[in-house]
Amino acid sequence: MKHSLKFLAAFALGLPSISIADRPNFLLIVADDLTWRDHGYEGNQEVHTPNLDDLRGRSMRLTRMFTPATTCSPSRHALYTGLYCVRSGAYPNHTKVYKGTKSVFSHLKEAGYRVALQNKSHVGEKSSFPYEHIQGADDLSETERFMRRDEDQPWMLVYASNDPHGRWTRGPSHLYDPAKLTVPPYLHDNATTRELLAAYYAEVSQLDEQVGNLMELLNDCGAADNTLVMYVSEQGSSFPYGGKWSVYDNGIRASTLVYWPGKVEPGSNSDALVQYIDVVPTFLEAAGIDPDTVDVGCPDALGETGFDGRSFLNVLTGEKDTCREVVFAQHTTVGIHGYQEPYPMRAVRDARYKLILNLAPENRYTISGIHKGQPIESWQEDASTDPALASKVEWLFKRPGEELYDLEADEYEMNNLADDPQFAAVKRRLRQQLDEWMTRQGDKGIATELVATSRQGAQRQKKEAQRQQRKARQQKRKQASAS
Repeated sequence: MKHSLKFLAAFALGLPSISIADRPNFLLIVADDLTWRDHGYEGNQEVHTPNLDDLRGRSMRLTRMFTPATTCSPSRHALYTGLYCVRSGAYPNHTKVYKGTKSVFSHLKEAGYRVALQNKSHVGEKSSFPYEHIQGADDLSETERFMRRDEDQPWMLVYASNDPHGRWTRGPSHLYDPAKLTVPPYLHDNATTRELLAAYYAEVSQLDEQVGNLMELLNDCGAADNTLVMYVSEQGSSFPYGGKWSVYDNGIRASTLVYWPGKVEPGSNSDALVQYIDVVPTFLEAAGIDPDTVDVGCPDALGETGFDGRSFLNVLTGEKDTCREVVFAQHTTVGIHGYQEPYPMRAVRDARYKLILNLAPENRYTISGIHKGQPIESWQEDASTDPALASKVEWLFKRPGEELYDLEADEYEMNNLADDPQFAAVKRRLRQQLDEWMTRQGDKGIATELVATSRQGAQRQKKEAQRQQRKARQQKRKQASAS
């Protein structure tokens, strides 16, 4: 902590920058499809996360961090650019930003940092993310060389694990007996769910081991005292109702820890509403760069060229306890493997209520991830003799145009209040905020959804064209047989 006093003095004086020697390092650890609830420190005592639990004891826990998207690629683009997904162009899965857009790698590299990403990338255009790429998640020898390369140059490393992304084949499976697990109330309890839950938890434990190794390496390199470490769990798991591919809290809420010795109070909590897009401005301010002066390289629909995100550095240092009034999220189905019809979702959430718009409720929501294979097929089989389960399964395929939830009374978002007149004013307020956000983003709803494959690679665009041709042929055959 040799630079602590100079660093804090710089902020106290309001200086626009600090010397490069006094700038902190940044280690951003990103899990892969991990529901926020599934950590020991978040209250799930059946999942073994001793290293993350230890890190939590030395960190601030951000209890209301949200990703603005529900799949890996859009979430990561938002996390690295400080921009919402439609604005940057990175809104379907397997996507890319508009050319010229800058990322945290660009900004910090221009400020004298060396920057790297280890393991999973899932972002593009390449020129927008000028990082060194470190292959693999488990071998930290190259990671150590990166950290030690030049002790006078600050660095940022994004460690992007593949765990616990399905198909859940890795990790210490011996720690978990499917028969002894407590199945979360939002899942259907049967043998298939239990077996998959055990396999998923094993990969959570593998991620936990990686976190422990990283923190040990940070200490060995003598960098722990001057490194801001942030851990985020990404969007939720690929279980039905586990979160991924939905804008329910299981899908967009991210368990988040921030460790920064001398700056962040160990064991503390903050309930401030924050989003992935706020991380880049926060890192820049911590590095002595005024985020309000940064051109992100991508204007919004109104021509503004600054971040969508805002710094929450003052939340981390305990000076403030709020950041946002509301957070936003979107989900694009077009371009996802196995999708049949567009089923776009938009959401706005404040500290208590959430409004969801399903923009094509006349369609049927179908993708491979939660609507085919296991565990959904075992759920459907059980539902043949269980009307309540049948209704729950059908909800995964078909939802109303509007959903409104009181998250204080209904944490699993099961009681839709959208048609309740007692909540009309709440719905009206949130709808106005959501409409204004979509306007600023240039989000035209279903029209934006229909051109989503233009934001993916050429191969996926070709597949979409072929899918549309097959669909047209099927419709012609139906019309011919009907006549």
